[in-house]
Amino acid sequence: MVNYFSSDFKLAILGGGQLGKMMLYETRKYDIQTLVLDPSAEAPSKISCNYFEQGDLMDYDTVLNFGRRANVVTFEIEGVNIKALKQLEAEGIKTYPAASTLEKIQNKAVQKKFYRQHNLPTADFEVFQNLEDLKTAVSAGAVKIPFVWKSATGGYDGKGVSVIRKEGDLNKLSNGECIAEKLIPFKNELAVIVARNPSGEVKTYPVVEMEFHPTANQVEYVICPARINEEIAGKARSLAEKVSEAFQHVGLLAVEMFQTEDDKILINEVAPRPHNSGHYSIEASYTNQFEQQIRAILDLPLGNTDSKVGGIMVNLVGDKDHEGEVLYENIEEIMKMDGVTPHIYGKKITRPFRKMGHVTIVDKDLARARKIAEKVKNSIKVISKNK
Repeated sequence: MVNYFSSDFKLAILGGGQLGKMMLYETRKYDIQTLVLDPSAEAPSKISCNYFEQGDLMDYDTVLNFGRRANVVTFEIEGVNIKALKQLEAEGIKTYPAASTLEKIQNKAVQKKFYRQHNLPTADFEVFQNLEDLKTAVSAGAVKIPFVWKSATGGYDGKGVSVIRKEGDLNKLSNGECIAEKLIPFKNELAVIVARNPSGEVKTYPVVEMEFHPTANQVEYVICPARINEEIAGKARSLAEKVSEAFQHVGLLAVEMFQTEDDKILINEVAPRPHNSGHYSIEASYTNQFEQQIRAILDLPLGNTDSKVGGIMVNLVGDKDHEGEVLYENIEEIMKMDGVTPHIYGKKITRPFRKMGHVTIVDKDLARARKIAEKVKNSIKVISKNK
């Protein structure tokens, strides 16, 4: 058994954003040494790790040389150099999730084909090498409007996804490999986080329900437990386990799904890391998702995924009319409310719809928590000082 605690063992994290920062709360708790690589000198994780390096996550040599300093490498963002991860694995440095897992997920076209190959239910789709090919298919009637366009790479936080309702909408899209996906009428957007360690122990978190911002295409509220019946919840958790089994990932896998009008569960997409849909767990669960990630990648026993109390997460994003040095207006007002905990990510500059933090609301009564969440959303504003 490796001694991770108060020892020379080193865990490297590729990416130093808010997910890395929240993971570092847990490594601090267990006194595990950490190294972080991030392109920004102002990365939120910088204050919490033992060693910080500024560098390009997509640069082969940077990632390889950084990873060689550690015993285990993980990541908090998918945009990292896979070739370097493969070389680290060849040199005996454990990389979790594995490079082969990330390779199947990093490109959404590859990810969608993976579901098809493994008979996992997902919306019908077609892959196009570039925008011109897609436009030709639409003009010929081979792709029917409306549909959902997704960029195969580079999409994040609502970017790289558009609903195409008329042919003119195609002119606003970026070029490059893309997916045209059937527009599915759905009742709910759900998510399940699955944890798996190298020994094969697997646990799922309760199903959460996601409410999206109508224009930014970002999650506004995450509600746990989802307001669905037990049969649907069981179907969602079971499908998430099947997806996890197919990927054979180690660490966390967040599986986003649609509950259709006729109660089928379809996979939307996955993320092989801690996820926005699991932030509620810091206050509401026996084992929060960030501790679980550490347990999983270090092959420690997985913790209890049950919730202690109902939890709702509200994203704090930059006001659409503000850019500049950040100011959290009315934060004192929400801190007066029972069961309300703000998390500030440490980004000094706000931009429209940039994720700047989140707020968790816990309450035994989920309906009451949802009302408080609305109040929180309407009270706190993420604005800039210079406006």
